Amino acid sequence: MIGDGMGLQQVTAGMYGNNDKLNLERSTSIGFHKSYSADNLIADSAASGTAMASGIKTNNGYIGVDEEGLPVKTILEEAKEKGISTGIITNASFTFSTPAAFVAHTTSKEDQENIASFYLETEVDFLVGGGKKYFDQRTSDSRNLYRELESAGYQVSDYSKTEFGKGSFDFNENYAFFLSNDLQDDIEKSRKDLFTACQLAPSFLKNHGEGEFFLMIEDAMIDRAGLENDSDFIIQEIINFDKAIGEILKFAQQDRETLVIITGDHETGGYAINPGSTRDTILGFFVSTQPTASLIPVFAYGPGSESFSGIYDNTDLYRKMKSALGL
Repeated sequence: MIGDGMGLQQVTAGMYGNNDKLNLERSTSIGFHKSYSADNLIADSAASGTAMASGIKTNNGYIGVDEEGLPVKTILEEAKEKGISTGIITNASFTFSTPAAFVAHTTSKEDQENIASFYLETEVDFLVGGGKKYFDQRTSDSRNLYRELESAGYQVSDYSKTEFGKGSFDFNENYAFFLSNDLQDDIEKSRKDLFTACQLAPSFLKNHGEGEFFLMIEDAMIDRAGLENDSDFIIQEIINFDKAIGEILKFAQQDRETLVIITGDHETGGYAINPGSTRDTILGFFVSTQPTASLIPVFAYGPGSESFSGIYDNTDLYRKMKSALGL
């Protein structure tokens, strides 16, 4: 499963472009979700991520808690309790709002070190992302979460030791790889790492446990391009995302038991394609450097995909995914 965050532009990618060679006619549906939060018409990634992960509306800035600040269980936590293998992939930091919404519980999305600590409380079998410094260079306490992951039985490595995707790993042990110390500044490396992670994760998780798995993948660079109002950046990231999700779709076609969901937690920038654009030349225009309240497309492929058509609240994504997992 893919719950993909941060930007309308992301959600359009996985069904088109390089993936039009795939046979996606079987069990494919398209819908839209409404992303507003409990306290704002325009949701941030914390509130919208929480809505998708836990099925409740909460305030902007809140992660994994309700409007009163009380913890709510996430679908990843529920899946793990049932014995389903779980994974998170992000080309941003593990501590950023979208991946954090599936494991953390806090009223402050800015408390990066606190968010990192939740990865030691909620077992995630396959972890690939950035933000290493929030785990092993902490200022709020003396904990070394990198070492704690190792002590918990994880195969742990990072960008400073080896190139991601090189070597082998044990399917029987949990896996964690840190792609960067904080944010990834090397865009080409980010694109390559996301593609590699999408190649590795489904097979790892399928072989890790009893066969069932829940995987959340985030391409955060599309949101970054929207925040920077960079049209060329957005287009290149869409192309990259399309290639990466193509690997997930190939797996799903062969597996025939995997439901793939492609969406965003919000749109960023109010991006529009202006008159005069062609297939070869896009004249992009922005109205904001922040998220907007636009409806967010939802693409679904595989068994149960028909339930994702229509227009609904982002909280319904949680209920639909929960039903598909039999939780």
